[in-house]
Amino acid sequence: MAAEAQQLTVPTEAELLQGQADLWRHSLYYMTSMAFQCAVKLGVPTTIHSLGGAASLPDLVVALSLPPAKLPYLCRIMRLLATSGVFAADNATDVVTYRLTPLSWLLLDGVAVEGHPSQSSLVLAATSRHCLEAAMGLSDWFKKDVAASPFEDLHGVTLFDGSMAEQDPEIDAVFNDALASHDNSGFLTVLRECGTIFQGLESLTDCCGGDGTDSESHRGDLSANQVHRARPSAGDRQCPSRWCG
Repeated sequence: MAAEAQQLTVPTEAELLQGQADLWRHSLYYMTSMAFQCAVKLGVPTTIHSLGGAASLPDLVVALSLPPAKLPYLCRIMRLLATSGVFAADNATDVVTYRLTPLSWLLLDGVAVEGHPSQSSLVLAATSRHCLEAAMGLSDWFKKDVAASPFEDLHGVTLFDGSMAEQDPEIDAVFNDALASHDNSGFLTVLRECGTIFQGLESLTDCCGGDGTDSESHRGDLSANQVHRARPSAGDRQCPSRWCG
């Protein structure tokens, strides 16, 4: 006996109006990611930090050596990023100033906050054309009977593999820097918040990401600064913990 057809409930006018708002939000949300990438590439977080932690739009235009005509467009980007929590906007006076948030503190070049390295490479990797092009081809990828990931299918290379380094050494370095900074930051947090579970260990090895140039050897009582970071070399692409995502 056929199952009784479920009666469909038509949305109300108010629900459709909210749906329209959600449609616009989802369709245009990529602009937030692109504005985020733009701010990182321009060095806005580091510039605000160098200006004492607060900067107006004219301050940023001068410090970043931008054409004065771009000020209205910088205003739009900064307003969007402030709404998204990347920066904080101070509207107490006629001149709006922008300050760093915990998020943008993680994007400062050359400044390690509480031991956490800059994670600007993570932003640049995630918003790179390689990732965006793979995402834009998802509908075509689903129609193919292939085992490769969308990234591998489109670019013919594997992330954190020698093939990636051969095709585009520059973006390969960005991805490896992103993974290394993410791992370092995450592991520092683990040691700081859950250090008791490592009591009794004399050494610890973190073998995920990077190229070996930052390896350090520490033994004795472990702390956030006493970890042996054994990064695989460029030729060692088979480390099982090289990529966990």
